Amino acid sequence: MTNGSNQSTYDVVIVGGGHNGLTSAAYLAREGLSVLLLERLPHTGGAAVSTEAFPGLDARISRYSYLVSLLPERIIEDLGLELELRSRRTASYTPVVRDGSHTGLLVERPEGTLTAESFRALTGSDTEYDAWQEFYGEVTDFAQAVAPTLLEPLRTEKEMRELVEADLWDALVTHPLGKVIEERFTDDTVRGVVATDAVIGTFAGMNDPSLVQNRCFLYHVVGNGTGEWRVPVGGMGAVTAALTKAATDAGAEIVTGAGVSRIAADGRTARTTWHDGTSEHTVESRWVLANVAPWVLQILLGEEPGEAPQGAQLKINLLLDRLPRLKSGADPEVAFAGTFHVGEDYSRLQTAYDEAAAGKIPTVPPGELYCHSLTDPSILGSHAGSGKQTLTYFGVHMPAALFEKDREARRDEAVERVLDAINEHLEEPLESCLALDGEGRPCLEAKTPQDVDEALAMPGGHIFHGDLSWPWAPNRARMDSPAQRWGVATDLDNVLLCGAGARRGGGVSGIGGHNAAQAVLEAHRNG
Repeated sequence: MTNGSNQSTYDVVIVGGGHNGLTSAAYLAREGLSVLLLERLPHTGGAAVSTEAFPGLDARISRYSYLVSLLPERIIEDLGLELELRSRRTASYTPVVRDGSHTGLLVERPEGTLTAESFRALTGSDTEYDAWQEFYGEVTDFAQAVAPTLLEPLRTEKEMRELVEADLWDALVTHPLGKVIEERFTDDTVRGVVATDAVIGTFAGMNDPSLVQNRCFLYHVVGNGTGEWRVPVGGMGAVTAALTKAATDAGAEIVTGAGVSRIAADGRTARTTWHDGTSEHTVESRWVLANVAPWVLQILLGEEPGEAPQGAQLKINLLLDRLPRLKSGADPEVAFAGTFHVGEDYSRLQTAYDEAAAGKIPTVPPGELYCHSLTDPSILGSHAGSGKQTLTYFGVHMPAALFEKDREARRDEAVERVLDAINEHLEEPLESCLALDGEGRPCLEAKTPQDVDEALAMPGGHIFHGDLSWPWAPNRARMDSPAQRWGVATDLDNVLLCGAGARRGGGVSGIGGHNAAQAVLEAHRNG
């Protein structure tokens, strides 16, 4: 990586060095195109980074994005990525208080007798687990039909619909997701565990007529046809490191500390201008790929942007001296090894949504905890084997509007309520388990949507750059150009989206980057 470009003209300039931009750079450079990637920050990776977040401690935290599901094995193989994605031995654990007693719902990976017994103990029969198995069997069928199409030119809705059973399509695509959840399941906790995949990074109720919750659910269950979420060994920064190496090995040129200020394009040629902190630079190119949010791209093109998207999450990173004991008696190394659901009963999700929509921090914030170091102790650095563990919390129904005024005070209030919700299920307060950094401060950092925006230039802190789209095209969509066929088009033929804002973007997937590269290569071959 350099601080300045080596030439004045390139085939492709990529604006933004997140994982999708790196994916595009690697594919295009491997095909012999000259590629310049410009990144505003002093490092590549965007949200996919690992950081020594706590001074004096060398544990590396996946500060923003934290798990991998959507990254296709084909991209890993195509680019020869040196990357290990490790399965978690627990899929999820949900602590529950019923009639004053503490218990929990365990879902193993792969599911076995303990999962069936846990469902039976919680719900009183095998009915709910039978419904769970049937539903997720159908979801897997859907995922296996959709996943291979994500790296192909867009199918139309009609074409995609022909790949799955009509009843399943109606359940997941036509009607609000709440309908099928309420029809298939009766237990409030089981319903909530199913529903959570629909609200990660998306502010919506289960019966929202926009169906944005359905789209979010699909993106969380279709990855590689299995929907499994895995831990990248070495943290999320390992994904970035592998992609950066693939891009530079292929001949792509990467410039960091390059804040792009404008893009001038006419559909045939483009001029991209950036500042390195000392001087301004401009290069020409045939194509520009935008690995920034569409809202940001409008500004760079000199257009008047519409209303910025708004994120809806609270991210908390922690380092613990030890895992806390659970009131349910469950083994912490089992319960925290997967997704640990907090306050995510179906009814609590709806209450929290209603409260947040009314401008109130949810009384019992719903969210999820992940202990990546149980799966990958290497991220603990010199603390591996000491008992220390990383812990990541992702809270839902925390829209940016809640933190617009008095951000620090509101952040503190939200964190306090999150800790109260977690501590309801613990034998000892989570605060008592926190490690201290080199300056004697508890190892806890919290990121509101505004904090994410300021750090990563994600407008509104929206982790998907805006509401997710269906991973197919409307039946009457124009498919005249390669960019339209690959779902990466803008109003300018030579400016393409390659990030989360592309159709089929969102999550750490590389899919937007792959598809933008394929559109460029198709156009390049056609002259």
